[in-house]
Amino acid sequence: MAHAQINLTYAHLRLKKAIIPFILPGTRFMYIISERINGLFSSVSKAIDHRDAKWIQAHAIRQVESGAQALDINTGPGRDDGPAVMEWLVSTIQEVTDVPLCIDTPGIKTMTAGLKAAKNKVIMNSTTAEKARMEKLFPLAREYDAEVVCLTMDERGVPNDAESRAEMAMLMITTAMEHEIMPERLLLDPLILPTKAAQDQGKKVIEALRLFQTLNDPAPRTVVGLSNVSNGTKDRSLVNRTYLAMLMGAGLSAVICDPEDEDLMKTVKAGQILLDQKLYCDDFWRA
Repeated sequence: MAHAQINLTYAHLRLKKAIIPFILPGTRFMYIISERINGLFSSVSKAIDHRDAKWIQAHAIRQVESGAQALDINTGPGRDDGPAVMEWLVSTIQEVTDVPLCIDTPGIKTMTAGLKAAKNKVIMNSTTAEKARMEKLFPLAREYDAEVVCLTMDERGVPNDAESRAEMAMLMITTAMEHEIMPERLLLDPLILPTKAAQDQGKKVIEALRLFQTLNDPAPRTVVGLSNVSNGTKDRSLVNRTYLAMLMGAGLSAVICDPEDEDLMKTVKAGQILLDQKLYCDDFWRA
């Protein structure tokens, strides 16, 4: 079925004028990165297949209007035309908003295509602690002056404990510095696992977040892909927002999530007040 064409209003197009800056080291506010522009979702995949630019643009605008400060862009799995799709997505979205884009792909060619198409600074999502991957990704980050999401895993997989995650994080920090990329350009991801399959990992991720903050001064930034925690569970929104509140208390800097989940975004705003990051007002959740 072809996608309905959505007219973009002048008010929507004005979002392009508002450039939202990157999260900075030591910032006190949660940085929201939308996960919804991803070819894994059937609606996005269909829009990509039909090169439905207006649908993609309207979808991107909804994320920003819902509170996203950056947009994670993923072409989806199993595409032979990954580089071309990524270039099209980046170019299409940049026509209506200047928020930072997070280029999310394991493919070096697709990553490079996204970086080349980007007009503003971007976040590269992601490298792992595998030497071969770091040796490919960090030079690209240096060339394009990009931020980098660093996943605490290697060829053996995700570590079982917080200490091993911290060791991998330190390895990525030092390797990045060898490529002239300072720690403030990295976002360390302790890798959330589904609670239904690995229930003991929830508290270990929180422990890892706290350890990461001891690895550098100022403390490195951190990020998680929140929806992983609720894969396969009932009432996913409840699980997601409860865990996010716990992560915020442990010092999380940024989250890749669904900003259209209103209850989740209310949790973020309440958490910022309880952590004394924003001033309380009676309608704080509307701010």
